[in-house]
Amino acid sequence: MTSARLLLEDGTLYEGESFGSTATGIGEVVFNTSLTGYQEIATDPSYRFQIVVMTYPHIGNYGIEEPVGQSSTPQVSGFVVREACTEPSYERSTMTIGNYFDAAGVPGIEGIDTRALTRRIRNQGAMRGIISSDPAQSDEQLLASVRSAPSMAGLDLVDRVSTERSYGVDSPIGPRKRVAVYDYGVKRDILRRLADQGCELTVFPARTDPHEILAGGFDGVVLSNGPGDPEPVTYAQENIRKLIGRIPLFGICLGHQLLGLALGGQTYKLKFGHRGGNHPVKDLRSGRVEITAQNHGFSVDPDSLSATDVELTHINLNDNTLEGFRHRSEPVMAVQYHPEAAPGPHDSFHLFHDFLKLVDEWQGKK
Repeated sequence: MTSARLLLEDGTLYEGESFGSTATGIGEVVFNTSLTGYQEIATDPSYRFQIVVMTYPHIGNYGIEEPVGQSSTPQVSGFVVREACTEPSYERSTMTIGNYFDAAGVPGIEGIDTRALTRRIRNQGAMRGIISSDPAQSDEQLLASVRSAPSMAGLDLVDRVSTERSYGVDSPIGPRKRVAVYDYGVKRDILRRLADQGCELTVFPARTDPHEILAGGFDGVVLSNGPGDPEPVTYAQENIRKLIGRIPLFGICLGHQLLGLALGGQTYKLKFGHRGGNHPVKDLRSGRVEITAQNHGFSVDPDSLSATDVELTHINLNDNTLEGFRHRSEPVMAVQYHPEAAPGPHDSFHLFHDFLKLVDEWQGKK
């Protein structure tokens, strides 16, 4: 095997073995606590410019299966595991995780103490890092490269992952609603879940003029998940402001943050973010707790939102951060977590029903 290094911007060095591509990868180093779903994680556009550390020690045991990918190719800058499986057990697997990353040019490193690395990120916060298998590069040269890389704070990554042209997604049960989706890095399973609810979808590039949406005869708009800092994505915030009060809106993850900014709120960077399939979120209206899938490094400051206009609907029980809100008078709802994943016993699929109910209520008032 080929030796590889993971070097953090604070100078911490981890040495292991390369799996996947031997290319060099730079990005923000974050950890994910999910036990399964590594392919979904690697292909989620929300992970653009990030090196993901999997806290579960054995990754790749069921291989790679094309239909579960959340985009057409891996989006991560690198992948860090304790051990990468080389003999998948699942009969539908088409390749190993190492072969998958090799074909996509994504570097991976295994054989390091991922518990110690996760603890460092928790204590020090998410930071930039670099994975390299190049013996010609000294540690000092690698450190200079990673420190010259852009910081995630202030970084607009939406243009790098949004579709270049609009496209449609038909419902398998016949359309009941026509829904426009602003693509800030949308996951395929969000589109599938909406289509399964009877939504005929049209997915639009992130910079689409809102007048085109309003002229399209849609029943509602979904503001998708995506990567990076929401604050510099000013064009999306302006577009959303022009839609508020004119059509029902449902924001998910980055869409939640952009909607909060459009309503006059503020966002801030979390120390190490929320990434995993085990985050407890309380619905403040029903009192029910959902175990949710999450992937975000920024959060909406609840104190920055107008209590007169906005009702806070969900909170994270780990750290009391805001996980959802609704507008008190306009057809607007948003959640920070990913309702299509539903890893816990109380699924989050009902949020898609809630959105369609919001659409019906809005149409009943018109």
